[in-house]
Amino acid sequence: MPAWRATADALVATGMKDAGYIYVNIDDTWESERDAQGNIQTNKKFPDMKSLAITSRQGLKLGIYSSPGPNTCAGYEGSYGHEEQDAKTYATWESTI
Repeated sequence: MPAWRATADALVATGMKDAGYIYVNIDDTWESERDAQGNIQTNKKFPDMKSLAITSRQGLKLGIYSSPGPNTCAGYEGSYGHEEQDAKTYATWESTI
């Protein structure tokens, strides 16, 4: 079982979701370069972000880290100049699991 799914299951099983903890957050280092159209891409550690979007699976929400600058703190691709485009990309990751 992927660690993110175990985390989501634990939030529900331990009652943390009922206490208001409804976000599973993906921190820095998921980003890769942009494609020819400027769309942000994920790296090999996160090959399928849509599968991570667990919102409808357990009533949880996915939080994602990005940077307003050209690079994140860890040096990965940031959203500078692509803020709206990135927000639209993240929206396409909504899960129907």
